[in-house]
Amino acid sequence: MDDGYQNLPGKTLINRKTLLAMIPLSERAIFNMEKRGEFPRRIALTSRNVAWDLAEVEEWIETRKRSGEQADRPGVTVIA
Repeated sequence: MDDGYQNLPGKTLINRKTLLAMIPLSERAIFNMEKRGEFPRRIALTSRNVAWDLAEVEEWIETRKRSGEQADRPGVTVIA
């Protein structure tokens, strides 16, 4: 019997504790980056429980590693 789910790619979701173990930033910093579109968006599972897509978080990490650029500090203007 084919239930239609066999050919769908699997998604692994991680909770806040796992995310914070992977990304050494504060919850506020991650939240602010999400709001600016600079970090994968959280997924609301219930009204009090959120998760992140592990593949999206890992891709964000790889992108940061490949860029080699230093992150901009909000509110700081660099004059060359």
